Amino acid sequence: GEFIVQVAGEKPYHIVTPAMHKSKEDIATLFNEKFNTPENASPQYLTNFVREFLRKEFQRADLGISGANFLIADKGAISITENEGNALLSTSFPRVHIAISGIEKLLPKMTDLGLMLPLLATNGTGQFISAYNTMISGPKKEIDMDGPKKVYLILLDNGRTDLFNKPHLNLSLACIRCGACLNVCPIYQNIGGYTYEVPYTGPIGSIISPHYEGFEEFNHLSFACTLCGKCTEVCPVKIPLTDMLLYNRDLAVRTTKTNKIWDIGINIMTSFLLSRKKMDKFNGYFKNILVSRLLKNKIGRKKTMPLFSKTSFSKSIKTNQNDK
Repeated sequence: GEFIVQVAGEKPYHIVTPAMHKSKEDIATLFNEKFNTPENASPQYLTNFVREFLRKEFQRADLGISGANFLIADKGAISITENEGNALLSTSFPRVHIAISGIEKLLPKMTDLGLMLPLLATNGTGQFISAYNTMISGPKKEIDMDGPKKVYLILLDNGRTDLFNKPHLNLSLACIRCGACLNVCPIYQNIGGYTYEVPYTGPIGSIISPHYEGFEEFNHLSFACTLCGKCTEVCPVKIPLTDMLLYNRDLAVRTTKTNKIWDIGINIMTSFLLSRKKMDKFNGYFKNILVSRLLKNKIGRKKTMPLFSKTSFSKSIKTNQNDK
């Protein structure tokens, strides 16, 4: 998935499946344009092509960069779980391995992996356990057949300590990045991953991203929620996501300076939405022009706003009653 979006010049669409927004036809067309593979090539053909292509790149690489699913404190080890094997190759062939991880990935003991790895696999992809589970505790030893000569671990804070010090939000750091909350979220299902414009999307992203990227600029993400509670229900580590979204909303209202033009616009819109008589003053054609101009690209460049019908529901009802 990561390779597909890189070739397309795009960012990951989903935290677990980065290219889930592309069909097999989209991928076949992309690879035909970039690598001259056969048009309408099958997924099996493209999989084999990518495997051969990337294997050569891994073998030539002098440095490999990976993330980390978990960090094991008592063993000083990095745990990486995956299904493709690309992370294993990128940490084995190159002479230098750099692992980059958030500080919240730390687990006290090796025995904790017995719970966390199946939990992540089951809720992330529906498996009992992922295909490849790697433990890295340092550079290659004399008895090892392969592995890097040097290993570096970079620990990222990037607002995590500040988030930990917020009592209402610190449980968000327990997230294992399984993506379960994204998969059930009605907002994410309708607007997609790119609309958020941050690395972490969906319910958990709407909570943590404002604090990582800048609360004043991104606090609107916490309002992208219907409060249906599905995310809280499916979270395997029991993060109270809806409570945290409400906390962020309250914090935004109390601390963020509002734009006067925005406030005036919201008040005008509210007065119209609460009045059927005012709404019916304008036909569907005018409403479509207004919405297309005011809300252009607001739900993403690849999505369009639904169209208003030519006549309102109330007028349609009256017309039908008169016909009878």
